Amino acid sequence: MPSTKEKKRNSRSYQRTLTYLFLQKLKCPKCGRILGGKATTKPNGNSYYYYYCNDCKITIKEKMIEEYFNNFIDELVEYDSVVNQFFLPMIKQKFDEPKEQIEKELKRQNDKLERIRKAYINEAFSLEEYNAEKKIVDDTITKLKEELNDTETSEELNFTPQDILLKRDIDYINKVKLEKEYKEKTKTWKNYTREEKASLVMSYVGEIKLGMMNDYIYVDNIDFRESICKPCNELFEMGFIDVKTPALFGNLVGHLRFSNYLPEEEIGKHIMRLRQYYNVGFEEATYYVEDRVFYFNFIHDDRAIIRIFPMEDYNKIDPDIKMKEYKYGIIYIRGKDEFQMEDVNTTFDYIPDESNDSVIYMKEPVPIEIGVKPVKKELLCVEE
Repeated sequence: MPSTKEKKRNSRSYQRTLTYLFLQKLKCPKCGRILGGKATTKPNGNSYYYYYCNDCKITIKEKMIEEYFNNFIDELVEYDSVVNQFFLPMIKQKFDEPKEQIEKELKRQNDKLERIRKAYINEAFSLEEYNAEKKIVDDTITKLKEELNDTETSEELNFTPQDILLKRDIDYINKVKLEKEYKEKTKTWKNYTREEKASLVMSYVGEIKLGMMNDYIYVDNIDFRESICKPCNELFEMGFIDVKTPALFGNLVGHLRFSNYLPEEEIGKHIMRLRQYYNVGFEEATYYVEDRVFYFNFIHDDRAIIRIFPMEDYNKIDPDIKMKEYKYGIIYIRGKDEFQMEDVNTTFDYIPDESNDSVIYMKEPVPIEIGVKPVKKELLCVEE
């Protein structure tokens, strides 16, 4: 029978295997200390997670913090799936985990695994403690190996910022045109395991600032890591990533996908690559600066806007906003438009290759064969 001391030690080991989504990200709104995590499991098997400050006797439910994340988590997951998971190799030099650092950390974790093994052999660990500690290190090693594999495929795949723009637009069109298939193939925050959620928060979030009014604790602000924000902002400034902007549709409030200025040649290439999958349309519209409005006929052909972008770099030519009108380009999809490819799965697993210039836009959509780039992790090594 294990002693009381061993039971307590084993209990602490078990607690370390619990996954807290926001651990090390929360500070007490009173004293500023980092909050600890605790969990309770009900007889029905459901676990409930909390964060607390022992000194100030403050407790906050994890569910409340996660509900705050729901305001923007889908956008964050979409950004992560397109930019980070698929295209991280293309912009890896802008992140703070270069190949050498990953290899160094991988060696450190393997050394740690060996130390744990020796400690167990020397009976410094109980079997329960050994298994718990080994699982933590094994999971870390698996993740590091995946990151290392991502960095090593960058030269092979040769992704570009234009590919990011294309993948995001194709995903958006699929959401509109292939709603059923999109839901089946797209993993959302709700589908993530606790470990995947915690990993996303750890990667993107620097600190979650809490506020307190009387006895009520609330999320005041979320600070994202500079290593993530900087590449994202740079991609937006270069016109290769979009932001959702609130807009009025009659008496309804919705969102439009705005991106920054891109040269006309780049836009032309982008539209032609999109047309290899979908018969998208393009139209110019006048934006009336003072009224903050432009007109677009949604009713005609049952149109849905994919992306809006300025036709000129107004940040440079009109920094003081003295012009009365701006010209915007609108890429849209029509309700009657059909998917161009014979295999629907293609649009989820691949993106059109920009080197293919044999496809000419035709009025009547027809099935076509095109060169493609794989974008799914499990397809990265598939021979075309």
